[in-house]
Amino acid sequence: MVINLDISFKYISLSLLLYAHIMHAMALWPGGGSTRYYEFKVQTMNITKLCKTNKIVTINQMLPGPVVYAQEDDRVIVKVTNETPHNATVHWHGVRQILSCWSDGPSYITQCPIQSGQTFTYEFSLVKQKGTLMWHAHFSWLRATVYGAIVIYPKPGVSYPFKLPYEEHIIILGEYWTKDVVKLEQAVVTGGGVPPPADAFTINGHPGPNYHCSNNDAYKIDVVPGKTYLLRLISATLNTESFFAIADHNITIVEADGDYTKPFTTDRVMLGPGQTLNVLITANQHIGRYSMAMGPYISAKNVSFQNLTSLAYFNYLGCLPNSLAVEANLPRFNDNLAATTVMDGLKSLNSGNVPKEIDTDLFFTIGLNVEKCQSSNPKKNCQGNNGGVMAASINNISFTRPNVSVLQAYYSKITGLFTEDFPGMPLKLYDFVNGAPNTAPNNTQSLNGTRTKVLEYGTRVQLILQDTGTVTTENHPIHLHGYSFYVVGYGSGNYDPQSSNFNLADPPYMNTIGVPVGGWAAIRFVADNPGVWFMHCHLEIHLTWGLSTVFIVKNGKGPLETLPHPPADLPRC
Repeated sequence: MVINLDISFKYISLSLLLYAHIMHAMALWPGGGSTRYYEFKVQTMNITKLCKTNKIVTINQMLPGPVVYAQEDDRVIVKVTNETPHNATVHWHGVRQILSCWSDGPSYITQCPIQSGQTFTYEFSLVKQKGTLMWHAHFSWLRATVYGAIVIYPKPGVSYPFKLPYEEHIIILGEYWTKDVVKLEQAVVTGGGVPPPADAFTINGHPGPNYHCSNNDAYKIDVVPGKTYLLRLISATLNTESFFAIADHNITIVEADGDYTKPFTTDRVMLGPGQTLNVLITANQHIGRYSMAMGPYISAKNVSFQNLTSLAYFNYLGCLPNSLAVEANLPRFNDNLAATTVMDGLKSLNSGNVPKEIDTDLFFTIGLNVEKCQSSNPKKNCQGNNGGVMAASINNISFTRPNVSVLQAYYSKITGLFTEDFPGMPLKLYDFVNGAPNTAPNNTQSLNGTRTKVLEYGTRVQLILQDTGTVTTENHPIHLHGYSFYVVGYGSGNYDPQSSNFNLADPPYMNTIGVPVGGWAAIRFVADNPGVWFMHCHLEIHLTWGLSTVFIVKNGKGPLETLPHPPADLPRC
């Protein structure tokens, strides 16, 4: 069963499940300050793709899952019941979770998983948030099929800062495996090596005609010539970043990660997992069928990947049913310039409150590691580089998840499960990009631990994220839970504070930043949300390998700056 994600901006009918209907009437926002209720059932279902029938985990037996519709400042309540044999959680990617850290969702960080047969109700308010975000599973590799869109409309009487589009459509980019992804992750971890590439890329769950048995498994948007459409692009890929383009059409970016941007027109975009873009496209070409293409962006060296593009169709009304599609031109898989030029054009529409003065200056290196083989059966367990075991780290510390959530341990003052000594600088300084240790596994090992970085409430933070060259340089999509941040700078090579130029006037406000391959990114935020917040690479294999850490933001003064007590139905480990 595949959900039809078409949604018209012209009319929105919100009921318990909030169905979208394509109608051409006057714009009607959902009511403001309301509470939106959803019921998510984590269920397995059989699905046939690529001529193979596979049992996958879904929400409500939908791929992609149901759309969460709401409005700025709404309260959202989602009851999640786990009807599968797997543990599960749901993360509301990009939601600030103001004073609702317990509902953030990452397993063993803010909650223990929802076990089979259990229920947990997530509750959060969309405080001053609007735009396109996403939700996804945050346990094992379940988010390969457990994902969906969050669409947050402005308040009543508030319009978009651009001309009202004729229609809106949600476009979710994904990866699909014909194998059980939970068993796949377990096999990769046991083997100590790298994961196999996806069997297909998908657009709204459809691989498209480039793949075996998929000529009729392609997504399509029917468009009226001359009309302008809003596409809500969401990357739900697991282990791959991706390019997206529409043949012979330019697209204008007007929002990134749920924040309006100054209009920026391009012929293609690159999205890392977790990133969202709202783009405008006008059907201004000859009547015909035009390909919407999704293909890989691979910045790492010596990596196997899926090289077939996923195709959908931008189909003009009036074109002949069997018309050949105009092909879309995607950049080469390793075109780093194509990936960064889009970021070059992103400027926030509103200057916001970029911190000009900094209280805490942090410098985090990010990258891969190879650990020495400790197994008595290296052929089975040490399939990484040079007979080692693959790992990943921040400041050369590979994060180890405890068996009780960090938030529960912090709140209940349970000792021995984590430490508060994550370093604010690398433990060793060297030429991170060009002089990184690479005699694997002898000098490529990391430290292990559940080490956290503590911030006082209200701290103005600057964080430099530096890619490293151990194993390979790579573009890393780094996501920070509970916050959005200003991307004030980025560049190639090693970060140099003397020569780096920062944009403090109109930097993009994002929740996931692609740290450039062999380069750096600088972000700023104010630690104004108490709780335990995960920061990690959104390439799932890197998260599995340990490329993550945790910020603990302490309480401020009074109830509006204090983490509330845990909900009564919080899952137990």
